[in-house]
Amino acid sequence: MARVKTANVTKQRHKKILKRAKGYFGSKHRLYKTAKEQLMHSGQYAFRDRRQKKRDFRKLWITRINAECRVNDISYSKFINGLNKAGVIINRKMLSEMAIEDKKAFADLVKLAKDALDGKMPKQEKVAAKKEETKATEKKETVKKETKKEEKVDLSKLTVAELKEMAKKKNIEGYTSMKKADLVAALK
Repeated sequence: MARVKTANVTKQRHKKILKRAKGYFGSKHRLYKTAKEQLMHSGQYAFRDRRQKKRDFRKLWITRINAECRVNDISYSKFINGLNKAGVIINRKMLSEMAIEDKKAFADLVKLAKDALDGKMPKQEKVAAKKEETKATEKKETVKKETKKEEKVDLSKLTVAELKEMAKKKNIEGYTSMKKADLVAALK
C-alpha cells in the first residue's frame, strides 16, 4: 500500500488551532498540544458560562429591585407577592430598569403591591372581570353565527363525511348508514 503524507493537512489543522488560541498566555498560544488542550477547556467554560450569565443577571436584577424596595419600606418578597396578587405581569429586568431610571413609577408599583397585600383590589381586576364577561358574550355570539351559517350552507355541495358530522351534531338517528340524498333530506 502506498504511503500517505499528511503534511499539508496537519499543518493547516495546526494553524487553525493556533489561530484560535491567539492571545492565550504562555505556551498556550505557541505550542499546538497545549493550545488544543486550552481550546477544549475554553469551549467548556464558554458553554457553562452562557448559562451561568443568565443566573448572574437575574441575581443582579433582584439585588437592584430589593435595594429600591427597601427605600420604599417593603421587602423584595412582599413586593413580588403583592404584584402577583395585583395581577401585574412585569419581568425583573424591567423592574430593575425602573428602579434605576424611573423611581416614581417604581414607587407607584410598590404602592399597588402594598394595596394588593392589604386586600384592596386594584381597578385592573374589575377591568379584567369585564373583559371576561365580554369574551363570554362574544363566544355565545360566534356560536349563534355558526349555527346560522350551517343553515345557509348548500347541503348538496358538502361531502358525505361533513353531512354525517352535521347529522351527529343534530342527533339524527341512523345517520351512519344513510346515503348522501337521505342525509340531505334529514338535515333539511
